Amino acid sequence: MESLDTIMSLAKRRGFFWNAYELYGGVAGFLVWGPNGTVLKRRIIDNWRKTFLNLPNFTEIETPIIAPEKVFSTSGHLNNFKDIMVKCKKCKKNFNAAKLLNQYKITNIEINSISQMKSILKKNDVPCPECKSSTDNPSEFLTMFKTTIGPSSERIGLTRPETAQGMFTEFKNVYISQRKKLPLGIAQIGKSMRNEISPRQGPIRLREFDMMEIELFYDPLNAKCHFIKQIQDYEINILTEEKIQAGEEKLLTLKIKDAINKGYVKNEWLAYFMALSSDFFETLGIQPCNQRFIEKLPEERAHYSNQTFDQEIYLSSWGWIEVAGHADRTNYDLTAHNNEGKIDLTAERILKNPKEKTIFKIQPNYTNIKNVYPDKIAYILKNLNNYDNQTLSDILKKDGFIAITDSSNHKIKLTNKFFIKEKIVEKTNVERFIPYVIEPSFGLDRIAYSIIESCLIKKEDRLILSISPKLAPVHVGVFPIVSKSDFIKKAKKIKDLLIKNNFSVIYEENESIGKRYARADEIGIPIIITID
Repeated sequence: MESLDTIMSLAKRRGFFWNAYELYGGVAGFLVWGPNGTVLKRRIIDNWRKTFLNLPNFTEIETPIIAPEKVFSTSGHLNNFKDIMVKCKKCKKNFNAAKLLNQYKITNIEINSISQMKSILKKNDVPCPECKSSTDNPSEFLTMFKTTIGPSSERIGLTRPETAQGMFTEFKNVYISQRKKLPLGIAQIGKSMRNEISPRQGPIRLREFDMMEIELFYDPLNAKCHFIKQIQDYEINILTEEKIQAGEEKLLTLKIKDAINKGYVKNEWLAYFMALSSDFFETLGIQPCNQRFIEKLPEERAHYSNQTFDQEIYLSSWGWIEVAGHADRTNYDLTAHNNEGKIDLTAERILKNPKEKTIFKIQPNYTNIKNVYPDKIAYILKNLNNYDNQTLSDILKKDGFIAITDSSNHKIKLTNKFFIKEKIVEKTNVERFIPYVIEPSFGLDRIAYSIIESCLIKKEDRLILSISPKLAPVHVGVFPIVSKSDFIKKAKKIKDLLIKNNFSVIYEENESIGKRYARADEIGIPIIITID
């Protein structure tokens, strides 16, 4: 495998990717995808859609990159998407404290506060990796970009660190449009942003990146995956929480059915997506022996996760890198948004045997209200219309009164005597519940880079990008061997015929045929037609 410098040089030379804003010295964590890189990413997306969205009741949406602050405070991101940052005393560079400790092999330490981090840095005398001076001043850093929505600075917006929340906030509209059917797979492909403290891994650690994600909503009382038999004999390489905690590093190679039966993967849908994902990467040219699933320990998991596996690929330049995550998010996100938002995010479960439900219908006692507040009855009734029956019942049960502020800013307390309670027994065959969620999430930029590195080989003094034809940015090269009119006429006729049949074609008639072949090899063109 070629060195990182060789890969980066080829990627820039052949129009795959390069660092952004080089004109002004560059900005770490931002990448430009060139003409061939853009097409490569689009081909990966096309294959991802064929693999994951060709299932019953799976659909795709597109939501905004920026969301009101309330969305991320409700989802828990504002409290949890924070890193501890440390600064070098001498060169003043900032570093992610956790990654810095890991770099110096200081591991297995649980850190819950700034003071704990300060103590560990001091105890281990952790130096700056750049100039070797001391580090100090740990502080919390929100890894989400902030902005304002509109000309006023009063409404704060945040860029999404993942595409997931848009699928949760819009769940109800998609659920209704899909005729209220579960399981429901909602996919989204798009930009996400994380304000990394010090991204130093080129295309692996970016501040702006593309993600391909699915939120699979299902009924927890019917959690069986309908497609599990199709992949039950598929083998994956896995390192479980149990093995990690025991200090073992040897991977288990298991069939999906055994991973489920042994309890290593707790949810069938989670196991299904892990198998599908492993096969997806194999079709892209990443062999199973270079793939593994690492279970996240409880203290490493995201705040919403019941079980998570990182899917990693081995690259000679970076070692094992995460390219996908597979998480059991339970009903955390929908429950949070359902409690805080203005739209009911529950789904419907049809019952085989109807249930009886006793409710108390709450109505204003017009006579009593009129007797006590004769000049304010219209105002009071108007305000009571803002409450639904359940809310009125809950507030009266909890507080014993409904508080209303009149036009003169005087508070009116309406106790139980101002309401009539009517007991009603209803039969229903519908039960409401909040769906559970399984999430497979993919980092598109990392996948594209991984394919370039994994498929790049050297043959004598030539570099060849031996990429799968279905991913190749250019399908066919058409080269007349010499610049003679009859050769050129024939070559252009073939080129036009190919383009007419939806092939992407590169046509070149200048330079030596050897240089044209070399360029085609580095771009990864699978077929060259030479007019000789």
